[in-house]
Amino acid sequence: MDAEEEWRSKAGPWARAVFPDGQALDVIVTARYRSKDGRWWYEAEAILPARHEAADGTTKTMGAPTPISVPADDITPIPGEDYSALPTDGSVAGRQWVLERLHQYNEEDPSRRLHRRDCWQARSSHTRITTTEAAEMLRTPLVDICDVCRPDRALRC
Repeated sequence: MDAEEEWRSKAGPWARAVFPDGQALDVIVTARYRSKDGRWWYEAEAILPARHEAADGTTKTMGAPTPISVPADDITPIPGEDYSALPTDGSVAGRQWVLERLHQYNEEDPSRRLHRRDCWQARSSHTRITTTEAAEMLRTPLVDICDVCRPDRALRC
């Protein structure tokens, strides 16, 4: 393993971030954070070019980690990376997910639909649940996933 490969393996999990202008860049993910408005964000470091000047006056380009925040919807996990050790703030602090009651026409039809808290598709007959409960609901065949707000994307951690 060369020095760059060793550095990359120690840096933390990598993910693909999409910026507001549509550019994509692989970044080092350092934490997950839920803001007061309920939105999830990833704290990350983009490795950007920076000028390095040596003591003898020679200069060269080196990679410099630059802190950035990226909305969770704009982060895509990279297969093989382990995100389980990431610090996560706010994941259980509130009931951020909505479990909507559905009318079942058949016994095998889903009886509930999972939404993000701010989803406009969530009807009045619902219950707010925690992130842990919502993640468990993703594995239940009797729970449908909202195809508008896509809570499964935010809970993919």
